[in-house]
Amino acid sequence: MLSHIKIVLVETTHPGNIGGVARAMKNMDMTRLALVAPKIFPSNEATARASGADDILAAATVYPTVQEAIADCQLVIGTSARRRTISWPELNPRQCAEKTVIENPHQQIAIIFGRENSGLKNHELDLCHYLLHIPCNEHYSSLNIAAAVQVVCYELFVAADMADNTRIGDQGDSPLATAMQMESFYQHLHEALIDIGFMRGDRSRSIMRRLRRIYNRIQLDTKELDILRGILRMSQDHQHKD
Repeated sequence: MLSHIKIVLVETTHPGNIGGVARAMKNMDMTRLALVAPKIFPSNEATARASGADDILAAATVYPTVQEAIADCQLVIGTSARRRTISWPELNPRQCAEKTVIENPHQQIAIIFGRENSGLKNHELDLCHYLLHIPCNEHYSSLNIAAAVQVVCYELFVAADMADNTRIGDQGDSPLATAMQMESFYQHLHEALIDIGFMRGDRSRSIMRRLRRIYNRIQLDTKELDILRGILRMSQDHQHKD
C-alpha cells in the first residue's frame, strides 16, 4: 500500500540516525529508503540502531544528489522546521498522508528529510511541491530525524488503513510529470525567457524560484508539460527568426 512512497535522507551525518529511520519505517510497513551522500554508510552502528530492520538498510539506495534520488517521482515533499521568506504550500503530517496515500496512490512520491543540523537548502526546497512541517513545542522544536520520520510514517500508515474507503476518483489519462521531466522543463523555460529578453542577469534566480512555486503548485501532467514546451519552442523559433 505504501510502496509508492520513498523516504529520502540528505547528507545524514550520524549512521545511527539512518538505522533509527529504518526501524521507524519498518514499524509502519514502509520499505523504500533513499540516502543522498550519507557521511558513513553502510555502518555497524546503523545496523545496531535498526534493531531488526536490516532488510530496509540492505535495500536502501544511495545517490550522489537529491535530483537523482527523486528523478522518478511525480510528487516531492520536503520537510522544514522553519517558515521561509518565499512561501511554499505547506502540509502537516496528517495532510501529507492524505495527499500522498489517499489523493495520489498511483504516483511515485518522495518525502525528503534534510541534514540533522541545517535541514534542506533552498535549491533543494526548489525541487519540492510542498513543505512538510511537524507542529511541536515552539520553545523546543528540534526533532531527532528518526523521531520526525516516525511521526510522518505513522500518519501514512493510518491513512493507508483508511484509503480504500476514502480514495478520490481517477487521476486522468496522463500521468503527472516526474521530477526529472520537470527539471528539464525548468531548464527549457529559463533558456526561453532569456531568448525572448524577459529575464536578465541577477533577476534570473529569484524569478525562476517563483516560477517553480507556480508550476509545482499546479502539478503538471505529461500532456500539459508537452503543451507548455511546445509553446516555449515556438516562442524561441519566432525570436530567432526576428
